[in-house]
Formats: sequence, C-alpha cells, structure tokens
Amino acid sequence: MFTQLPMPRQIDQTIIDELQNTCVSTLGHLRDFGFALGMIPNKRPLKFVGTAVTVRIPHLDSTAVHVAVDLLRPGDVLVVDQSGDHQRSCFGGLVSYTAKARGAVGAVIDGCINDHDETQEYDFPTLSRGYSPLTTRISGIEGAINVPVTIGGAIVNPGDVVFADSDGVAFLSPEDAVGLGALLKSKEDAEIPAREVIAAGGSVAEFSGAAKFFTE
Repeated sequence: MFTQLPMPRQIDQTIIDELQNTCVSTLGHLRDFGFALGMIPNKRPLKFVGTAVTVRIPHLDSTAVHVAVDLLRPGDVLVVDQSGDHQRSCFGGLVSYTAKARGAVGAVIDGCINDHDETQEYDFPTLSRGYSPLTTRISGIEGAINVPVTIGGAIVNPGDVVFADSDGVAFLSPEDAVGLGALLKSKEDAEIPAREVIAAGGSVAEFSGAAKFFTE
C-alpha cells in the first residue's frame, strides 16, 4: 500500500538564519531527545537547516523515495526511514542529483547510501549509516510520504526543522525552534571570554562548574 500526504509547510526563514550560525552540539548541552544517533556525514564540514519531507519504506522497496525526491522544494530536506534496515542503500547518484537539482539543502537517510565518488562530485550534504553497494529496488510493494517516521531513535514529523552539521543531526518542531538560535548563540558566545581566561592559565573546570563537585 502506498500513502502520499500533502507537502508540509516550510519552516520560517528566521529559524533557518538563526540556527545556521550555531552548532548542533550546543543544543546537546540543553536536551537529550530529538537527536538521530549513528548518522555519519558524507563530508565535513557540513551544515544545513531545512524542512523535513519524510519517507518510510520497507527494507527492499525504494519506490516512495523516487516519488518523494521529485516533490522536493528549495529548502527541503529528504528524511528516509528504512524500517530498521541499515545495510541497504536507497540513495545513490541519480537520487542525490535530483534532490540537489530540486533545491533541497540536504538528506538524512536511516540506512546506507551508495555511489560515493559520483555523489561527492555533486557536493550534496547527506547524513546516513555509511556506504553500501547493496541497494534497494523499485518493486512497487509499499511506502509512505509525509508521515511520521523514526530516524536513529528520533521521531520526525513532516515539516519538522532538520538541524544538521558535521557532528550530526537533530529534529525539532517549528514551535520549539522559535528563538532557539538566539539561545544557542548566547551559550556559544559565553565561551569566548572563557578561552581567554584559560589561555592565561585559568581553569575550564571553574568555568563549567565541575570543580565545585571536587571541593565540596
């Protein structure tokens, strides 16, 4: 059975602009959920913020991926749930090329990707489980587009904010992302004077608060 729901509303440009200047790991200091574990960037440095267009496929059949990639808009991120199959690739050269041609800013594949040399030439940022020559097929069995999916332990809804960099990827609801960029930037800016103190012989443990637990 195939399901295709409407394309999600794209996230506000203000959210993109604010998060684009911050690090995913800074968010990791503030929360534990929403991170897709085990995702590896296909290149570094890597950075993108965009709107999740979700796809769920069975282990072998990537029919829905080929349909979804044609729907991508500038600023979208293709997010594919392979139903726990981390060995096969559903994302190779032609699909990567199409995603970039449509204006997508990246892809997150909870499985492998393929066509390493070709896709490196396209310079399309992708996070996945790695590379594999074992691929999916166009079998016409089943698949779903723009439904809730699970990526590396994180639940992702269509229209969610995809926040990715060289360290990994996090997913946020648009509501949770409002004002988040400013908060993350303030955390990162607070480290600038700390570096100067440390360079002059100061203590990182004093700055972080770790030292007090050894002196109490």
